[in-house]
Amino acid sequence: MKSKLFYNQLYTWYEQNHRILPWRETQDAYRIWLSEIILQQTRVEQGLPYYMRFVERFPDIESLASASEDEVLRFWQGLGYYSRARHLHQAAQMVVAQQQMPFPTTFDDIQALPGIGEYTAGAISAFAFNLPYPALDGNVYRVLSRLFDCEIPFDTTAGKKHFRQLAYDLLDTTNARLFDSAIMEFGAIYCTPSSPECAQCPLQAFCEAYAHHTVELLPVRKPRPKIKDRYLNYSIYIAHGQTLIQQRQGNDIWKHLWEFPLEESDHLQARTNIPHIDFTHILSHQRLHARFFIYKVEQLPTLSGTKVVSINDLDDYAFSRLTLRALEEWLK
Repeated sequence: MKSKLFYNQLYTWYEQNHRILPWRETQDAYRIWLSEIILQQTRVEQGLPYYMRFVERFPDIESLASASEDEVLRFWQGLGYYSRARHLHQAAQMVVAQQQMPFPTTFDDIQALPGIGEYTAGAISAFAFNLPYPALDGNVYRVLSRLFDCEIPFDTTAGKKHFRQLAYDLLDTTNARLFDSAIMEFGAIYCTPSSPECAQCPLQAFCEAYAHHTVELLPVRKPRPKIKDRYLNYSIYIAHGQTLIQQRQGNDIWKHLWEFPLEESDHLQARTNIPHIDFTHILSHQRLHARFFIYKVEQLPTLSGTKVVSINDLDDYAFSRLTLRALEEWLK
């Protein structure tokens, strides 16, 4: 399969069909890294506005490193998976502290940064420096699984090792930047999860799954874990234009984000004559049932770990998407 014809077909398709995206128009490793972190667990359409706001506020790694974590989280607000933003910030500070500006230039040094795994290190290495590393995202896993008609679950340890070898075997080592861009884009907009147009596919002659009529069965993933239900009872206290918020601690979801005083229990509570707003919020392995009770009081209660803030200043704090939904409903 690793042939001049295969590459020509793939590259011709890419040149004619790829989307124009700002991180593709640069070889700036910082901006490529930023795009890769934002696009983890995030669609391009959703991530693009965040990327544009980030590079406007943090145009280089020094500006990101010198910002506070609260500010970085606020610019990330709504994207979810907030550990990505914390690792982004930590990595920027590490690069500046180690005087590796404007960005590390080897795969090993890139992968040593917080929040950067093998895929992201490979993508940055190829896109910024044209180094011969594959970029194995979900789209590429899907393309490889179909090209090679591979039934091994790609999200297991054995599967990742197998697909990594397939990617290296297929990689155009003379032009990794173009190859990785093309195969990722091909998976994103042509070799889609369902109903790809196989009859007109430019890579049809190389696709074993097409020959074996197994395209719709691939890729294979391991069984998903059972979703856990959690019940969150929030209290929004309002007194003379002020309210109480607290910052989440520990290693639970939404670490270091702000929220209203919370009581977690095994059910949503009923509180007589207290108005409330209910939401269900789905995370990757958790289903959150949230109830926001609204208390209009003459004086805010004294609660350990909380902070008194003006309601008009709530935009200065980073909240989870769940809390933002409650704020939007409450303040509309």
